[in-house]
Amino acid sequence: MTAADYQTLIDASTWAFIEATNASYPPDTASLTIADQRAIYDRMCRVFFQGYPPGVTARDEAVAGVPCRIYPGAGPVVIYLHGGGYVVGGLHSHDDVCAEIRARTGLTVVAVDYRLSPEHLHPAAFDDACAVVRALATKGPVVLAGDSAGGNLAAAAAHALRGSAVMILGQVLIYPGLGGDVNAGSYLSHAHAPMLTRDDVLFYKDIRHGGPPPEDDPTVYPLRDTDFTGLPPTLAIGAECDPLADDARDYAARITAAGGRAEWVEEKGLVHGYLRARATVPRAAASFDRIITAISTFAKGA
Repeated sequence: MTAADYQTLIDASTWAFIEATNASYPPDTASLTIADQRAIYDRMCRVFFQGYPPGVTARDEAVAGVPCRIYPGAGPVVIYLHGGGYVVGGLHSHDDVCAEIRARTGLTVVAVDYRLSPEHLHPAAFDDACAVVRALATKGPVVLAGDSAGGNLAAAAAHALRGSAVMILGQVLIYPGLGGDVNAGSYLSHAHAPMLTRDDVLFYKDIRHGGPPPEDDPTVYPLRDTDFTGLPPTLAIGAECDPLADDARDYAARITAAGGRAEWVEEKGLVHGYLRARATVPRAAASFDRIITAISTFAKGA
């Protein structure tokens, strides 16, 4: 399979973002201790921190026993699940992303500080996500959103909770890893993509389980479920220059084939983690506009 030509696919502003990220994120990070990985990731996220828009506040509060950060606004509630390979990230890493979603939609946003691996192996993060969704949904319908690992957790929760009293108005999955074939498609054509490589994906896949994961468990890999009926309206967004790119496409196609409503968007020339570039990269800003529009649309029941 021909290697992607990133010099052609990726524009100058995105390269600047990649270089700024790499400046605070050494290439051997995956070989460091988990504590060091978390510290490096948090420092890197802080480099891109945009602050809170005017009028946005937040408070930390447990929901169903899970630490969360609540950005108060109108209903329905947007539940945000952060990325980080189930290993890094938390309430600080995506703080400004959630604050901006709150500002631009007017909706209450709840960021979930789910338990991380390797201290807490699967299904800890999945259980935390489901617990928060169940608890908040007792007060009214919710919208799910998440990036990368968080996109996986949002989809897994939607699969697990369908048919229950929980009403999920929609889900927005941003460059999610959903369990596609790591020996085919984008996993090979973008195996050496900037920001996330196939080797990174394999590392995080195993660390979540303390060894090889179960292959056909939809709580791990929503894309490998055998039933795609009854799922909420979905926007699945892939970054073109990302080994995970095909997962978003394939997931939306499965929902559509099962009679549901789903849309797939491939963000041309963008890389994994581009949410942090939304203030400096026009393509990332346009994608964030789509994310905000989708959340607002789902919240209205449309």
